[in-house]
Amino acid sequence: MNQFFVLTGGPGSGKTTLIESLQKCGYSTMAEAGRAIIQDQVAIGGQALPWVNPLLFAETMLSWDMRSYHVAEQMNGLVFFDRGVVDVLGYLRLMDLQIPKHIQIAEQKFRYNRLVFIAPPWEEIFENDGERRQDFAEAIRTYEAVSSTYVEMGYDLVELPRSPVEDRVRFILENAKAAHSIQIEHERCSTRKN
Repeated sequence: MNQFFVLTGGPGSGKTTLIESLQKCGYSTMAEAGRAIIQDQVAIGGQALPWVNPLLFAETMLSWDMRSYHVAEQMNGLVFFDRGVVDVLGYLRLMDLQIPKHIQIAEQKFRYNRLVFIAPPWEEIFENDGERRQDFAEAIRTYEAVSSTYVEMGYDLVELPRSPVEDRVRFILENAKAAHSIQIEHERCSTRKN
């Protein structure tokens, strides 16, 4: 779906703030699975937590991300995702866990725009909270795991500048609109040839 844009990167790199800012600008957005799952699982004493059962946590994130994708299919215009299905593969690699076949199939079935925005590690804004227990070194490792996974899955990464939120939002919108327009024109040209 060429109107679906993913924002990814390591924890604490400003993705959620950007997603919230894009939503305030009137764009459709999909929340990050991991943070919400951790909040819910802690509240109910559940096992789908990265520090309790990483594989179950990954499976739960996958279900969330697939549902978000289906919800987004009903929306018009650009949709921005705080992480996507590919992040689940990146997480499993980070945790040195085998990637089950059904998760590989999900990655092939649930595709996003080829252009993916990646927030680089940014120590000045990084902080821990109730859901984010990683230190900055692990944030860097997460960034490396997801970036290499997205590239391997055929996506083109565009690194976000380390700049104020307004500038980052402008950067995302300019690049997303350009990529979306190019894709639409490419599809029109392909249709004309047939």
